Parts: sequence; structure tokens; C-alpha cells
Amino acid sequence: MMIQDKLRGTGVALVTPFTKDAAVDYEALRKLLDFVLDGGVDYLVINGTTAESVTTTAEEKAKILQLVKQQVNGRVPLVYGLGGNNTQHVIDTIAATDLDGITAILSASPYYNKPSQQGIYQHYVHVANASPVPVLLYNVPGRTGSNIAPDTTVKLAGHDKIIGIKEASGNLEQCMYIAKHKPEGFMLISGDDLLTVPMTSFGAVGVISVLANAFPGKFSNMVRMALDGNYKDAAAVMLSFVDINPLMYEESNPVGVKAVLERFGVCSAQVRLPLVEASSGLKDRLNKLL
Repeated sequence: MMIQDKLRGTGVALVTPFTKDAAVDYEALRKLLDFVLDGGVDYLVINGTTAESVTTTAEEKAKILQLVKQQVNGRVPLVYGLGGNNTQHVIDTIAATDLDGITAILSASPYYNKPSQQGIYQHYVHVANASPVPVLLYNVPGRTGSNIAPDTTVKLAGHDKIIGIKEASGNLEQCMYIAKHKPEGFMLISGDDLLTVPMTSFGAVGVISVLANAFPGKFSNMVRMALDGNYKDAAAVMLSFVDINPLMYEESNPVGVKAVLERFGVCSAQVRLPLVEASSGLKDRLNKLL
């Protein structure tokens, strides 16, 4: 099976469950893995931004990675989040990370530095050259403060180690430019849950999702319908998420989805500072919708 076929459909950007004293809750992580895999998601993304990766230690990251590998045991592909705004540090971290059994790394564009397009291009070329596994670009301007321009994405798509992009710019015109000009086999992946169905209509191969933590079955079915060309039914499911989706991000991600997971008995709503747990008002509105 080609890598592009392995990463088709719904990838879930896993949260990192914490205990009430903010330690990593490894038992709840096992419970979350069972929950999303039973729901039928197609692959898992470990240590992404939804995992609060900026506030987990290197030791915790390594333990989380090993636990996921052991529990999943090859049932679905694994993608590992590994990015940063110091190119050499990203390269050093790649060298220090056990990527055995990892299908690809997902690497967010450098944040805060606000590099030029040439800087972004060179960053990714150096990261891809250093990586023993394929690389997925991750464009999320709302978090990084800079956009990977679509022509930069298309240029990077020519690198044999760079196999796709998680596009979370929210700009459909930009996504369409990539879809039109990318080489065959380069994957366009939605990074915005509610744009997944329209993006699939012009060539996206799926999504890396936040909502799929809490609604793995419903969300995965929606994506499969869209990929099968059944846009009418897929759109009906997508519209059912319209009211709840903004609440996932109102107090920052993953605050909202962890509150839902707590309601479902999967893990606590605990996050690590500087994030704080969902307010009582947000929880009340989520509970009414649920």
C-alpha cells in the first residue's frame, strides 16, 4: 500500500489526557485510543498541537509515543507531530526520536519568527532532508503568525520526502490553487473540520481532525461519504457540527474538545497552563448541545 493510501480519510489529532494535578494520564490515553479506534478513524496523529505538545516534556513525549505504538499494534498508521521555529532543533529532535513504525511526521510551519517564503521553503527542505520518514507540511497561520503561500507549497511538493500538507488556513481559494497545481500523489489534507467536505470535492484526501476525538464514528462516516462522492449526505452530517465546532476553539484548542471528552467519560477536561480548563459557561453550552 502506498503511503498516500494509508493517510486517506480521517486522522484524529489526539489530545493528551491529564489527571487533575496535570500529570499525563496514561490510562485515560489508553481509553481514548480504544474510543477513537472503535469509532473507525483511519489513522492517528500523536504529539500535534491538539496534544498540547508545547507543554509536554521530551520524556513524556517518548512515553506517549511508545504507549500508542504498543496499544495500536499496527492496526492503523501513525503520524508524529514534530515541528518548531528553530530549524536545527527540529533536525536534532528528529534524530533523537524513535520513528520506527511511524508513517510520516507532521511539521508545523515555524511560528513567531515570521520567516519569508524563502525561509519557510529552506526550513522544510532541511527538515525533509534530515527525516528518515516522509514529511507532511502543516499550515496553520492562526497559530504560527505566517502563511505558507500556495506557490511555496507547490514548490515544496517537488521534494521527494514531502508528501502532503495539512491546510488549516481556512482559505478555500488557496486550497484550490494547491489542488490545481500540485503534482500527482501530493496529498491535500483538510486542517479545518468544517471545510473537509467542500475541500474533498476538489481533491482533498481527508482531514486531520479535532472533533474526531469526541465523535470518531460520526466524523469518519462523514469523510467516507464525501470521499465516495456522496456530498449530499456528507454535508448533512457536516452541518450537524456547525453549532458545536466554534466552541472547540472559543477558549483555545483543546479546551473545548477535552470538556466534551470529560462529558463522555473518556478523560478529564484538565489542560496545562497557560491553558485553563473550560469555563462553567462553556461547559454549560456544550452540555446543552450534546
